[in-house]
Amino acid sequence: MEHHYTSRIFWTGNLGTGTSGYKAYARTWDIAISGKEVIHCSNDPLLGGDASKMNPEDLLISSLSACHMLWYLHLASDAGITVLGYEDSPLATGEISKGGAGRFISAVLRPTITVAEGTNLDAATAIHHEIHKVCFIARSVNFPVSCEPEFIIRQA
Repeated sequence: MEHHYTSRIFWTGNLGTGTSGYKAYARTWDIAISGKEVIHCSNDPLLGGDASKMNPEDLLISSLSACHMLWYLHLASDAGITVLGYEDSPLATGEISKGGAGRFISAVLRPTITVAEGTNLDAATAIHHEIHKVCFIARSVNFPVSCEPEFIIRQA
């Protein structure tokens, strides 16, 4: 079954003279999707962007992490594993070629998952290996994605 996703991107970086010169415009834009909050974005600071705004690289690694998390919660629930908390600090590694073209070469998801006391941690860990078979984002990227989970056990 096919799904469609849409977004609207609006360049906000015209400083008055458009792209009349390389430094004459800002690398900023908004992402606007009907019924959702606008996200104000910029280019990576290494490329002249505003470090206080999300950039495409931030959005990609965050999407990858969020998709993994949502599948983890789903599969954990199916397996009878009670997840009480989930945080991730993913790390993506990129490279830039001599010509200036960039790409991601790997990503590591590093979730800290709080589970109920008595959880089988081997089973909870094994779920991560199943996610890449179904995660929309992980199945769409062309670089390796690994996962290094940590667990916190807490009384439910």
